[in-house]
Order: sequence, then structure tokens, then C-alpha cells
Amino acid sequence: MKNTRLIIILGIAAVILSVPFFAMQLGAEGVDWDIRDFVIIGILLFGSGLAIEFALRKFSSLKSRLIACALILFGLFLIWAELAVGIFGTPFAGS
Repeated sequence: MKNTRLIIILGIAAVILSVPFFAMQLGAEGVDWDIRDFVIIGILLFGSGLAIEFALRKFSSLKSRLIACALILFGLFLIWAELAVGIFGTPFAGS
């Protein structure tokens, strides 16, 4: 059961990562990623997936699991938004 859940979580991350790849293959405008973009987002997605799996294994109550997963996803989206458009204006911003 636990390994199946990990495979599902990492599979979802792989599907999300494949969306821009196929969009680039189909010639979608506005999708201009290079290998660094795929590596960075891959690390973020797979790292978040592993962190969620760790949280699901570590915490036993539903409330603790939901809070931990929500915090992990919130952190993922904040980092993703900063890299994409620079909402905080750090040197890592993509804009």
C-alpha cells in the first residue's frame, strides 16, 4: 500500500512535468523551456511528492496529514510562482 501510494504521487509529478514538454512539441506559443527549467521543476515536483509521502507516513491523524500536505503544497506554489514571475523580487525570479 505504501509503495503504491509513492508510485502514484511520483507518477502525478511526472505527468505534470510532461505537460510543458508536450506543449513545446506541439509548438504552443509561450512555452519556451530549456533543460534547466525541466530539472528545477522536476526537483520541486518530485521533492514535494517525496515530502508529502513522508508526511503521510509520519503523521497518523487526518488533521495532521492535511495540515502537513497543505503546507508542503503552499511552499511548492510559492517557490513556483517566484521562479515563474518573481512575486518577491529575489534574484532567482524568472521575470
